[in-house]
Amino acid sequence: MRDVVLLEQRTLGSGASSRAAGMVRAQGGTEPAIRLGLYSRDFYAGQQERLGIDSGFVAQGYSMPCFSEREVAETHARIELQQRLGLDVRWVGPDELDDLNPAMARGRTKGGSYAPGDGYIDPPRNVLAYTAALFTAGVHVVEHTSFTGLRLAGSRVAGVSTTSGAIATERVVLTGGPTLAAVGRAAGCRIPAGGARHQVVVTEAHPDLAADRLPMVFDVASGIYWRPEEGGVLWGMSNPDEKPGEATEFDWGYYDRVRTRMAELVPVTAELGLRKAWAATIDYTPDHLPILGPAVTVDGPVDGTVVAAAGGHGMMWGPGVSRAAADLAVDGRTDLVDVTDLGLDRFDEHGRSRLAPDPIALPFPESAGS
Repeated sequence: MRDVVLLEQRTLGSGASSRAAGMVRAQGGTEPAIRLGLYSRDFYAGQQERLGIDSGFVAQGYSMPCFSEREVAETHARIELQQRLGLDVRWVGPDELDDLNPAMARGRTKGGSYAPGDGYIDPPRNVLAYTAALFTAGVHVVEHTSFTGLRLAGSRVAGVSTTSGAIATERVVLTGGPTLAAVGRAAGCRIPAGGARHQVVVTEAHPDLAADRLPMVFDVASGIYWRPEEGGVLWGMSNPDEKPGEATEFDWGYYDRVRTRMAELVPVTAELGLRKAWAATIDYTPDHLPILGPAVTVDGPVDGTVVAAAGGHGMMWGPGVSRAAADLAVDGRTDLVDVTDLGLDRFDEHGRSRLAPDPIALPFPESAGS
């Protein structure tokens, strides 16, 4: 495609992209999640060679510990699926998991999964890399411009309306992260995607938190994850009981509740102050899975449109979701992931999905709000 226009309501990177935690893993709990994670992780690892600029990917290794027999059984089943799809991941017993994570309290887990190739990126550098790639590729970036609606010719898209005028086009990809539902309303379709507050902190530096002592870890049950950052530990959390909606102020009350769990797992953090703390609104879907399929109005699917959402996994699935969306927009098909069940038709009128949710996700609210 030679003539590509990107509409940005504010400025590039002004949303959650530059304030994310940068976690990148292929340890998903469903086949689409694993395939998108593998593609995205490989993209970051080869980004420098591909684009001449990268997002600072570090293959830190990622542990997911188990604290109950139910989690052990679920993890073994998940590892079997992940290995079948080509992921380098293995089960590690309690002693080996402790040895891999010297900063963690010993003797707390029943073992877990470990993928040595999972890692993290630098979110601000990621925004810079994409910005450079956009302009190098000749994409026409239009900032401070909002999408206000689709222009149709029968059942096919013929253009878009914006706050700066109309643009004629036969192909439209509708995105928007936490504001995707509003984008959908402007397009005349209901998209059950929401936004929720996510919080991240970075502790003071400490020798026990050196990078070689601190693989990435996700405590799925509590929704806490962590990784090395600037000699300390970066860790993040989401409150599943919070009302969905845009929120960028830090909730110190919730942080105080959750930090107790963090101190149980990584004891040195109990004595450390914070160097940074921030919040951002991130997107999610009710089943924690991506959306990839046409916009659907009361008159049916709109030919030439693709709705694309990463379902709260922007850093982890962003490259994969983007590639699949581009494939669908240009060719009408993609080999990256089976999108048969990933469209808007999987949701009922209340936004409930017929698919089982991906179990390896932050504890987002169960609905996408109104």
